[in-house]
Amino acid sequence: MRPALLAVALLACGLPAIAASPTLQTVAERSGYRETGRYDEVVALCEAFQRAYPASVRCFDFGTTPEGRPMKAMAVSTSGALEPRTAQARGLPVVLVQGGIHAGEIDGKDAGFKLVRDLLQGKVGAGLLDRQVLLFVPVFNADGHENFRAWNRPNQRGPAEMGFRVTAQRYNLNRDYVKADSPEMQAMLGLVNAWDPLAMLDLHVTDGAKFQHDISITGEPTNSGDEGLREAGHALKDGIIAKLAAQGSKPVGFYPSFVEDDNPASGFVHGVSTPRFSNGYFPLRNRIGILVETHSWRSYPERVRATYDTVLDALELVAENGPRWQQLARDADARASTLGGTWLPLDYKATDKVRTIDFLGYAYTRTPSEVSGALMTRYDESKPEVWKLPLRDELVPGTTITLPRGGYLVPQAQAVAVARHLLAHGLQFRVLTSPLRDDQAQAFVADRVQFSPGSVEGHQRTTLTGAWTPQPARIAAGGLYVPIAQPKARLLANILEPQAPDSMAAWGDFNNAFEQKEYMEGYVAEEEARKMLARDPALKAEFERRLKDDPAFAGSPGARLEFFYRRHPAWDPGTNRYPVMRTDRVY
Repeated sequence: MRPALLAVALLACGLPAIAASPTLQTVAERSGYRETGRYDEVVALCEAFQRAYPASVRCFDFGTTPEGRPMKAMAVSTSGALEPRTAQARGLPVVLVQGGIHAGEIDGKDAGFKLVRDLLQGKVGAGLLDRQVLLFVPVFNADGHENFRAWNRPNQRGPAEMGFRVTAQRYNLNRDYVKADSPEMQAMLGLVNAWDPLAMLDLHVTDGAKFQHDISITGEPTNSGDEGLREAGHALKDGIIAKLAAQGSKPVGFYPSFVEDDNPASGFVHGVSTPRFSNGYFPLRNRIGILVETHSWRSYPERVRATYDTVLDALELVAENGPRWQQLARDADARASTLGGTWLPLDYKATDKVRTIDFLGYAYTRTPSEVSGALMTRYDESKPEVWKLPLRDELVPGTTITLPRGGYLVPQAQAVAVARHLLAHGLQFRVLTSPLRDDQAQAFVADRVQFSPGSVEGHQRTTLTGAWTPQPARIAAGGLYVPIAQPKARLLANILEPQAPDSMAAWGDFNNAFEQKEYMEGYVAEEEARKMLARDPALKAEFERRLKDDPAFAGSPGARLEFFYRRHPAWDPGTNRYPVMRTDRVY
């Protein structure tokens, strides 16, 4: 279709004529990056790219938002592999570039469209798209994008108006990867399961202090996950950082958030994200997750340029190293399938080891504020300085467990809830067609339960301490057997191990199991306690010892009566018992 006719057709459909430009320019480019376009521009540009380059671009919907907007993705490759099966059959690595998960942080959308056009027009990256597939999601949070106004990002310079952090249902999508509450995340996981990207770039903008660095690049596996795959994780992360520095950026390799809010002297602590975050999630699938954070106080044109360079740099590195990294990923999959019976870290922590780094900041003062009364940091951007700051970036495993040799047993009553999670993440399981009896199974009973005092993403989070102990399992038909011997074993453990920081249990999905449901009246407990003391000298001695050695226990009538209730046949053995069991048997 001729450009003029295409413009008329787009206008007739209510879409912006800008998308019909022969140069496929964005509103951002046309405005000198003072503005960013609305979501209808995304829809129009996606389709316009496919019309302009039908052999190299496939524009498709991968979901629908709660407000009815199509979730758009573009598969871009000059190899002709524009479908998952074709890419996999040809052994081409897939790079997922995700923009607008926080829709006010929209650099990735405008940088990505410009880069796709430049690649297809041969202005940059000659031959890169022959050797890989770029899977581009311009705006993940489409409903949030259309919650559009100035001041949605008060700590950010430009564009003039932008979308909002959360979805129409007020989910923060970058807290939703593993729990997958939102329809948007369920759609994204479907896309990931289909395409199995080797690497994923999540494009963000920071909040925080004022300093000279324009971008941070972090990612895993570099400190976590499969040790063999860390070679690829380091190579991609460090390679991007080196290329950005050569291109004039000032990158850092950690997230630059101060230990003490608003106090530069407190320095930084590096960490490993949990799987609610994109860059914590993908390593559990034995794939590379890179978090890109441009600095919010740089101008919008500068931020878009740094994002453009980052994605191009990543594509260059994948083109050069794709076959090697794909083999490392396959090897990691094979090793993960043999993790049963071995120890696994569920989280990581920084040691106390500190090193001093040069960090490019500005002159600043910290003086009491007449408004808040607190110390207020004021930066002078006309006076660059080099700050000498402490950084703790030596990371070691925190909570560790020994995985079951066989897998997990899910009772029929919990099967639907657990299966929803397993299916969303592409995990393997089997529905039992006949009852299963396992006399060597294990149950987790919590000895301490701490519910969060407030809501987090619509959940009451729960922290459990306790241990797995032997207990026979009786699982009815309709329950689940979930083998640990599968490529995404780390992800499985992070969903079903109750002490994992983003497990179903941690997100409160099993809180009913940790609430006491039956009680013994005080006068009944008094009567039963006297009977128990009279007939059991050992119990009497234990009670008297507790009274002597534990003042808090001695001073609590409720604790004293519970001492007997827990030892009485009336006690509910299901209290504080995690409903999912483990087994060392393979079924």
